Amino acid sequence: MNKFIAIVGSNSKKSTNRELLKYMKKHFQATAEIELLEIKDLPLYKKSADEYVPQEALDMAKKIEASDGVIIATPEYDHSIPAVLSSALAWLSYGIHPFVDKPVMITGASYGSLGSSRAQSQLRQILDSPELKARIMPSSEFLLGHSLQAFDDDGNLKDEKVVKQLDGLFQDFVQFVNISKQLNNANEVNKQKAEEFSWEKD
Repeated sequence: MNKFIAIVGSNSKKSTNRELLKYMKKHFQATAEIELLEIKDLPLYKKSADEYVPQEALDMAKKIEASDGVIIATPEYDHSIPAVLSSALAWLSYGIHPFVDKPVMITGASYGSLGSSRAQSQLRQILDSPELKARIMPSSEFLLGHSLQAFDDDGNLKDEKVVKQLDGLFQDFVQFVNISKQLNNANEVNKQKAEEFSWEKD
């Protein structure tokens, strides 16, 4: 059984993105083991002369590296991902590179009708950066709109069409992960390139 890490891309105490990942953990428990990771306790990203990386980020990196894939749920603020998620990804590409060639599924929930579509597009660009080099599942947006009304009292998604779509995308992700395990011949070189990359070099 695959082991996935699910990153809650919000520091809100009451986040529908967290609810979505909790639902996925329960709903897909027969298919994969999903562990939720919070980023709310990470300090804001800041470069230092000694290239210090907080222990919380190092612990997250170890779990991501040991996983078969990562699911990220992001809200959308001003057509972009939250600053706390951007900061977390910066830590996770600063002297450590757990996302290199790691299969990633992007999801998102928002109170409005668009379901974090622009934030997801931005997140794809970030994950594709030279410092992260994640392997993002293509053509797989899961956009949960009107998320405050999307769950029942037991934390289950109420709309059967939404459930069916998520079921199909998650099944695709499992297949994507299994295929990706056969596509790591350049992983060592890719990690080395990520480690050596710097925007400050000519």
